[in-house]
Amino acid sequence: MIASSKRSPLTYLVHATVLFLVVIWTIPTAGLFISSIRDKDQLSVSGWWTALSTSEQLIIARANDPKTQVQEGDQFVIRGNILEGASGSVTKFGFSSLEPEAFDAGTVADLRKGQTLQVMENGDYVFSSPTPWQGRSQRIFYTAEIPPRFTLDNYREVLSTEGLGKSFINSLTVTIPATIIPILVAAFAAYALAWMRFPGRALLVAAVVGLLVVPLQMSLIPLLKSYNLIGEFFGVGSKTYVGIWLAHTGFGLPLAIYLLRNYIAGLPGEIIESARVDGASDFDIFRKIILPLSFPALASFAIFQFLWVWNDLLIAMVFLGNNEEHLVLTGQLRELLGSRGGNWEILTASAFITIIVPLCVFFSLQRYLVRGLLAGSVK
Repeated sequence: MIASSKRSPLTYLVHATVLFLVVIWTIPTAGLFISSIRDKDQLSVSGWWTALSTSEQLIIARANDPKTQVQEGDQFVIRGNILEGASGSVTKFGFSSLEPEAFDAGTVADLRKGQTLQVMENGDYVFSSPTPWQGRSQRIFYTAEIPPRFTLDNYREVLSTEGLGKSFINSLTVTIPATIIPILVAAFAAYALAWMRFPGRALLVAAVVGLLVVPLQMSLIPLLKSYNLIGEFFGVGSKTYVGIWLAHTGFGLPLAIYLLRNYIAGLPGEIIESARVDGASDFDIFRKIILPLSFPALASFAIFQFLWVWNDLLIAMVFLGNNEEHLVLTGQLRELLGSRGGNWEILTASAFITIIVPLCVFFSLQRYLVRGLLAGSVK
């Protein structure tokens, strides 16, 4: 007789916790995607969770030009449809901004001097006047119930922006070297701190850990001034890719060295000692043994560094500026958004456009992420 296995309450608690965390992380992303494909008028008046329900909007429209009026008996009539073929229904209307919902749909409203206005639920309106209409076209204030509308116009507006392709190339130009350079430097440093014996090694490790807590914002301006002085000495301009590569390298090195050093220090020492007995130099050991075994840790840091540099705006603005020649993707989208940041449809569509490349990088390297972060726990 086989005893039936029973799961402990702790197992169910762990599963429920994981499910809760997945939902918490997924909801904002889902909301961002839904907002990016909604009509911008609906997005401005209601949240993404109401995307499948009818929204009520107060809209201002203008009637057709008085030149389109026709005489019907003793009345001069202007006809049209304020919905302009869009789906929806009118519930209230008015002709004054002080009372935009003064009349129910279908009611004949008296304007002045015998003039009337009637707006139907389907959006048809009729202006009538005993004298010919003159001047500008009349305004109509109305409240309409608009069904859900989904569109790709937000993405078209972002992708059709002039200079977007150039800024995409600029982001790749910044991100790829700024990811590779700190990995190369940190890998050498991590091996030295893990397996090479020299005075002050413990102090260097402590200094690396201490640099992890230095705020990025505090060191930006001093670093920029130092780079400008060095650039003047060697004849290198201040607003170039070299500066931002060095800046990202400097800010990424502490975490890279700390992460790689812990991984490399946990590798079996017998392999390294055997290589030294066979006459291998430190460079040969590093190149033929350490690098192949450290690929999970290198890949995990590459993910973090790439995501950070790709989404960066502050360092790019400081070291590259706002000139079109070097403007990165995040800077281009910020310019498109405007100074007041009110174009939510642009913001949401831009967010999904910017995450395409990081998602490709993450899913191509994610199988190494956990192995690199948990390195040293089990050998």
